Amino acid sequence: MEPRMESCLAQVLQKDVGKRLQVGQELIDYFSDKQKSADLEHDQTMLDKLVDGLATSWVNSSNYKVVLLGMDILSALVTRLQDRFKAQIGTVLPSLIDRLGDAKDSVREQDQTLLLKIMDQAANPQYVWDRMLGGFKHKNFRTREGICLCLIATLNASGAQTLTLSKIVPHICNLLGDPNSQVRDAAINSLVEIYRHVGERVRADLSKKGLPQSRLNVIFTKFDEVQKSGNMIQSANDKNFDDEDSVDGNRPSSASSSSSKAPSSSRRNVSMGTTRRLMASSLGSKSSAAKEGAGAVDEEDFIKAFDDVPVVQIYSSRDLEESINKIREILSDDKHDWEQRVNAV
Repeated sequence: MEPRMESCLAQVLQKDVGKRLQVGQELIDYFSDKQKSADLEHDQTMLDKLVDGLATSWVNSSNYKVVLLGMDILSALVTRLQDRFKAQIGTVLPSLIDRLGDAKDSVREQDQTLLLKIMDQAANPQYVWDRMLGGFKHKNFRTREGICLCLIATLNASGAQTLTLSKIVPHICNLLGDPNSQVRDAAINSLVEIYRHVGERVRADLSKKGLPQSRLNVIFTKFDEVQKSGNMIQSANDKNFDDEDSVDGNRPSSASSSSSKAPSSSRRNVSMGTTRRLMASSLGSKSSAAKEGAGAVDEEDFIKAFDDVPVVQIYSSRDLEESINKIREILSDDKHDWEQRVNAV
């Protein structure tokens, strides 16, 4: 063990605020230099003590400048160690979760940036979020709000496919009744962001959560606004889910469904042409009226055009019923123009 490494540990553990502010940048430079701090990667005990000292004494400091420096040093360690920093995540998360509710904007913003960096370089987002769920019940309302904002940032940075949202959504639903209005708003915005990435399945999932209808109406209105704005994520309709009852973005898209571990017998590929024919049969004689209005297009070309469409994934009778009902609602509403009706089917 080189004396320099022992000196760094002593500097991290000393309590003098003035000295911490002086040596902070030196520590960042030292940890960023692989040659000077080569032993950092070989002595796990020393690394554990360093990270623990930074998390408990720097990030938890009452001096915001020390807090910011502590986060900068941890960020340098993440850059340096990459996935080797994964073993330290459990040590730093409690302090970082607390700081999501810091009174200073600069601290909250840098904290979120560091968390996203850990998710990007040290471990996958779900690994980190599995250990952050306690933040939804934090005693500090700013932290509860901050955890929702961090989820939104995670979705925008990494996408819904990196998260098992069925584990997270129940915690967000609990915050919809939070006594603090900022937390309630952040929870709603989180659900809107999930909807933007995942799509209509979120609406169906929330309907089963036993939420008050008045609250659902507010959320669904925001869903409608996002949908009409054209800001939906394009891949949202291709998402698969763990089961029929929960939103889950941690499943492969239809493009990669053949490589999924789920048994092939449990999934059915249903073309929109097939779905349209099922809907037409349920509408009875209306189909013949539609055929007569086809003009110069004969029946064979008409059916061929129906079949020449993209393939969608149907995983249960409930999925099929929901798809048909949604199409029927749009087609029967004369307030929608023809382009919207065509897009719906």
